[in-house]
Amino acid sequence: MSSTATVAPRVTAFGPGLTLALVSAAAFGSSGPFAKALLDSGWSPGAAVTARIGGAALVLLVPSLLLLRGRWHVLREHAGLLVTYGVVAMAAVQLAFFNAVTTLSVGVALLLEYLGVVLVVVWLWARHGQRPRRWTLTGVVLAVAGLLLVLDLGGASVDLRGVLWGLGAAVGLATYFVLSAREAAGLPPLVMAWAGMVVATLALLLAGAAGVMPMTAGTADVVLAGAVVPWWTAVLELVLLAAVLAYATGIAATRRLGSKIAGFIGLTEVMFSLLFAWLLLGELPVPVQLVGGAFIVAGVLAVRYDELRGVVPGRRPHRRRRDPLEPTDPVEPAPAVTP
Repeated sequence: MSSTATVAPRVTAFGPGLTLALVSAAAFGSSGPFAKALLDSGWSPGAAVTARIGGAALVLLVPSLLLLRGRWHVLREHAGLLVTYGVVAMAAVQLAFFNAVTTLSVGVALLLEYLGVVLVVVWLWARHGQRPRRWTLTGVVLAVAGLLLVLDLGGASVDLRGVLWGLGAAVGLATYFVLSAREAAGLPPLVMAWAGMVVATLALLLAGAAGVMPMTAGTADVVLAGAVVPWWTAVLELVLLAAVLAYATGIAATRRLGSKIAGFIGLTEVMFSLLFAWLLLGELPVPVQLVGGAFIVAGVLAVRYDELRGVVPGRRPHRRRRDPLEPTDPVEPAPAVTP
C-alpha cells in the first residue's frame, strides 16, 4: 500500500472522528458530578461503577444482538480482544482509579491516569517502531503541562500506594485507546463496547464477591445542582451518557483517528469535567485552569499537525511507517453509536 493510500483516508475521516472523540470526552467528563452525588448518598465506588457498566450492557443488549444478526462466531473470533478490553480497559482502569482516590486527591489521581496518553506514544514507539517526531513530542509536553495547570495541583499530597494505583489506571487507559483503534473484522464498535461491558461487569462482580471492592448501594435521594432528585436519575446518567454514549463513540472515534490522536483529544475530558462541575456543583474554574485548557488544545493541535505534515497539495506525502493500529484504506463508516 502506498503512503498516499494510507494517509488520505485519515484526512477525510478527521471531521467525523473529531466530533465523535469530543462527544466521547464530554460524556466521560459528565460522570464526575453524578458519581459524586451517588457516593455522597452512601454508594460505594465499586457499586457505582458496576451499576454504570452493568446497566450500559443491558441497554446495549438488543442493539448489539441486532447488529450481530446471529453471527456469534464474530465474538468467538475476537474473544481474546474482548476479554482484555473488558477486564483491563474498562473494569481495571476504573477500579484502579477509585482505589487511587482513596489516598490521593482526585486531581493527582486524574493526572496519573491521563499519563496513559503518553504511554500510547511510548507503546507505538517501542512495539511498532513509531518513533515520535518533534511535533508529537511537543504535543506531549504541552498536554502534560496543561493537565498540571487545569488540575491545579499546588499543595497536593502524594501517597506511594495511591501513585501505583494511579499508574495502573494509566496503563488501563492506554490499553483502551490502543485496543479501540484495532480494526476487528466484522465487529462493529457498538458490539465491541457491549461485549467489553459484559466482561467488565462480570469482572467487577467477581472483585466484589472476593472482597477486593466493597459493594454498597442505596435508594436515598441525591443532590444535583442544588436540587434533590431520585437516586436513579444519577444512575441513568452514568449508564446512558457516561457509559453507553461515551464508550461507543470513543471506539468509533479511535478507529477513525488512530490511538495516538484519539488519546490526545481524549484529554479534553478534563475540561468537560470542569464545565460540568461548574454547571452542576457551582465550582468555577480559576484562570490558571483556563490557561491549562489552552495548553491541552495546543498539544492536540501539535500532534494532529504532525499527522498531516506530509499531506501537501502537489507534493508526494511524507513517507512514514504505518501504525498497525491505525485505520487502513478503505475506512468503513461506523454504525450509529448513539443509544
